[in-house]
Amino acid sequence: MNSNWQEFLGTSGARTGSGMLADFGDIPAELAAARDATIVSPLTHLGLIECAGDDAKAFLHNQLTSDINHLAPGFAQHSAWCTAKGRMLASFLLYRNGADYRALLSCDLVSTIQKRLQMFVLRSKVKVLDLSGTHLVFGLSGPQAEAALQSAGFSAPASALQTAVFADGAVIRLDGARLILVVANDVAMTTWKKITSIALPASTPVWQWLDVQAGVPLITEATKEAFVPQMANFDKIDAVSFHKGCYPGQEVVARTQYLGKVKRHLYRIHVNGMVAPGTAIHASGSPEQPCGTVSNAAPAPGGGCDALAVIQESFVETGALHLDMPDGLIVAIEPVVS
Repeated sequence: MNSNWQEFLGTSGARTGSGMLADFGDIPAELAAARDATIVSPLTHLGLIECAGDDAKAFLHNQLTSDINHLAPGFAQHSAWCTAKGRMLASFLLYRNGADYRALLSCDLVSTIQKRLQMFVLRSKVKVLDLSGTHLVFGLSGPQAEAALQSAGFSAPASALQTAVFADGAVIRLDGARLILVVANDVAMTTWKKITSIALPASTPVWQWLDVQAGVPLITEATKEAFVPQMANFDKIDAVSFHKGCYPGQEVVARTQYLGKVKRHLYRIHVNGMVAPGTAIHASGSPEQPCGTVSNAAPAPGGGCDALAVIQESFVETGALHLDMPDGLIVAIEPVVS
């Protein structure tokens, strides 16, 4: 998070930690507002990269899991980049910006992914740029989210994964209640002031809790190379195309799909304690090896944490799952319906 933005948020009562927005002074109240009112969150856990140039479409189509050739202007899509073994290095929310392509991803992966993608450009007419220092990302949710955007001069797309692109920014509708706004730094503070005349400020963890409820995982430094896309439901959010040509890991991803060998699936969990991405989940009846991994986590309205986790299905059926160690905190599980 850049220092000017951090200082500005501080004047609104924001507290930061580890370079991210921790809270606005009252996480329980912010979580309650996220359920019943309209909120706006600075999405300090996300970064932004751009692929620009004549060959940007072909380059990304040959690297990512989704069908870039069918990503039309005015739309966004979920996607991922895999290793040769089909394990996800990063997940993206990708959208068109004119002839260029922009992707939101976990901020702790931006530098690594930008440099690694650039390595594969070779003779293609493509530049992979890190825009995280020049742009900020907000998340809006609730019944007055569209009105809050309109107060700042922006319009909201009508349907899920539609975009409204404007000069150096965009609005992306995630679902019926949630919108993402990408703006350049020079208009961010003015935009924030206008939006917060209608929406209540809420911290990054509150937005992450909404992501958990939506069942959409985010690959981070702690979980890179941990999951094949189908384990984390990426096939169910149209982040994987099974009709396109080769990309890194395509053979493994396709074989997993058509041979039905997905033994781990995405679940929503609750733990009466703190949870971090990458934390192992153990079954009490099989203490030797973990049977799952936490993908994303956030504080829950009633205390403890809600999270998304990829867990081996056979152990879910037996119950008695624990966090971090065989006798750790009890893990409550429910399925994620996409």
